[in-house]
Amino acid sequence: MPTRTARTAWNGGLEDGSGQVELNSSKVATFDVSFPKRAAEDAGGVTSPEELIAAAHSSCYAMQLSALIAEAGGTPQSLEVSADVTLGPDNPGFRLTKIVLTVVGEVDGLDEAGFQKAAQAAKETCPVSKALTGVPVTLVASLES
Repeated sequence: MPTRTARTAWNGGLEDGSGQVELNSSKVATFDVSFPKRAAEDAGGVTSPEELIAAAHSSCYAMQLSALIAEAGGTPQSLEVSADVTLGPDNPGFRLTKIVLTVVGEVDGLDEAGFQKAAQAAKETCPVSKALTGVPVTLVASLES
């Protein structure tokens, strides 16, 4: 299996410094990062590790859920997945305090119970969920008809 790489160049201290995260494997983007924007309610066009984790988790979860829906005999027409990753204080420093995964699915061939079972299983088995076992994850899943 492949290894993917990202690189961060950082200049300065925590409070006055800033950096750039490069997605080296895909080469699709470079993003600005800074701690003051990371800790602020308004990100102001600057990303954070939490946003990047949210992107990784939502995309991984969507892929895993689509596979589990198919295994259960359903056909996913669309899955809209969002991940909200919260940063909070720790002693010392900070930690991820919670993740909320929200999915709205349009699926043929599964009823609500079947969709909920697949959604829960995807939460537990996607590789990013497995990597984040130290963070409480809440799942909000709904099936559109």
